[in-house]
Amino acid sequence: MTSVKFLADAKGIYGFCVSGHSSVDCDDELGKIVCSAVSSAVYLTANTVTEIIGDKADALVEDGLMDFKVINPSSETYKIMDGLKLHLTELSKEYSNNIKIYGGAKYVKD
Repeated sequence: MTSVKFLADAKGIYGFCVSGHSSVDCDDELGKIVCSAVSSAVYLTANTVTEIIGDKADALVEDGLMDFKVINPSSETYKIMDGLKLHLTELSKEYSNNIKIYGGAKYVKD
C-alpha cells in the first residue's frame, strides 16, 4: 500500500510524503502499474517545482519513499501541488487497495 500525506500551510500545499509500494507482491502487475503512476506523478511534481519553477526544496528519496518540502513556495508551486493532490486522490478512488491519501478531503497541516 502506498501512503500519501500532504503538508499545507494557510496558502496551500507545500509538500508531501509518499511511502510504501502499491504492489502486494513481486508478481502483482496491477500494483506495479499503480506504483509507476504514483512515482511518475511525484517525480514530475518535484522536478517541475525545482527545475522549471525554480523553488528550493528539501527532499529525501529512498526505496519506497519520497519526502518533499518546498522552502518559501511560490504561487505556481501551490497550484502544481494542488494538481498532484487531485491526481493522486483520483487514483486512490480507482485503486483504493493500492493507495491511501491521509487527511481526507482536507489538507494535512504541520
